[in-house]
Amino acid sequence: MQVILLERVAKLGQMGDVVDVKSGYARNYLLPQGKALSASDANIANFEAQKAQLEARNLETRKEAEALAAKLDGQQFVVIRSASDAGSLYGSVTTRDAADVATEEGFSIDRKQVVIERPIKELGLHKVLVTLHPEVTATIELNVARSPDEAELQASGKSIQELAAEEEAAAEFEIAELFDDIGSAASDDDDLAEAAGVETPEDSAETEDDTKV
Repeated sequence: MQVILLERVAKLGQMGDVVDVKSGYARNYLLPQGKALSASDANIANFEAQKAQLEARNLETRKEAEALAAKLDGQQFVVIRSASDAGSLYGSVTTRDAADVATEEGFSIDRKQVVIERPIKELGLHKVLVTLHPEVTATIELNVARSPDEAELQASGKSIQELAAEEEAAAEFEIAELFDDIGSAASDDDDLAEAAGVETPEDSAETEDDTKV
């Protein structure tokens, strides 16, 4: 099926191009989205008559998109989600989630503008593309974490695996210190008993050995 593009469409063509596309793609996406018209003689003639107006409108919206992209590109947004200790999410982060957190921070974005190439199902930092205009895109980063504190650590460059290793090391250190404290306390008790002339279990054992000899 031949259509005439009313705006630039990635991997397809520029405004005003007449291109061949599959009928389903045209009827389900291009035509209802207002991105193209069927390439009939009447539609082509109508486009040529409105071409200057369409180009002017496109230029205006592109400038607005470029201004937004300059502010949005490189921004990081925190998404709090429940996840396992291994970092796997109970669910996934969607385009709506990305649009919502960006909007909460003052950026007006529709979920249809967000492109997530692969489902986000793990904690960590994830790059996401936002199409602000057929000719303008921005890249944002989603910081998916279980808590604001965890998000802050991830933003500093630490992965969930590194955080888990640090927590494990800290727990092992606390256990080691506990055993050291117990051992030190036992040693102190022996010293006090010896100073007071009280026979300790070790002294009793030595006395029994001397008696046997």
